Amino acid sequence: MKFSIIGAGNIGSALAFGLAHSGLVRPEEICISNTHSEKLERISKKEPLIRTTTDNKVCIDGADVVVLAVKPWKLAPLAEQLKEMLDYKTQIVASMVGGVGLADLQTLFRRDSDGALPPIYYLIPNTAIATRQSMTFLSSVGATKQQDEQLLAIFKTLGDAMLVEERLMNAGLVLASCGIAYALRYIRANTQGGVLLGFSPADAQRIVSQTMKGAASLLGIDGSHPESEIDRVTTPAGLTIRGLNAMERNGFTTSIIEGLMASIPSGK
Repeated sequence: MKFSIIGAGNIGSALAFGLAHSGLVRPEEICISNTHSEKLERISKKEPLIRTTTDNKVCIDGADVVVLAVKPWKLAPLAEQLKEMLDYKTQIVASMVGGVGLADLQTLFRRDSDGALPPIYYLIPNTAIATRQSMTFLSSVGATKQQDEQLLAIFKTLGDAMLVEERLMNAGLVLASCGIAYALRYIRANTQGGVLLGFSPADAQRIVSQTMKGAASLLGIDGSHPESEIDRVTTPAGLTIRGLNAMERNGFTTSIIEGLMASIPSGK
């Protein structure tokens, strides 16, 4: 499956690098276009086999999937340009533009000449897609079951992926995309605590990062639940329960939930 990515910003370039190392898409089957060549030059230095261009028409030629990775205010003029270039019978449009749902995408890509529409996907990955550790959400309209399965399989090689109803896309955005920042903020706070305890900043970050990896890996063992793993290290009157209780007294769980709810796009 050949991919064209329009937009070489953080998420567009991350997707290109992730796909290039997915094992399902060869680097030379990926083209990324951008209006400014500086970003394309950085991509070429890192992964020379990925094709780059400043011409969208050149980039989408022969692509199976055309991914839109631009700022929201650039989407309407881009759609106006692309909809007369695309072959709606053979090409899929997949948007990673946050907050622009399937109905809006259909409006933007409905062809004036015949009212035709391509299969359309709304995608929400996170920046860990560059290291193939993303949590990606997909929702589609006008796509076949085979197309759903193909794209889902590809994005699962880039971490994990879920095909969900569109009503859950904003929740996915908050948990997985905003969630990257929230997880990193926790790591930073824990690292600062490690420095206070006597470790160097570099060693503290190393310890905390590996501990986070280990904690996540435990949840993959026979569908383990966080509380059961917490119980394993929480002895009666022990150190861990003291720490947990102190965190809860200072609003640990409440602050996380309130942060998630505050992140939901307004009006959604």
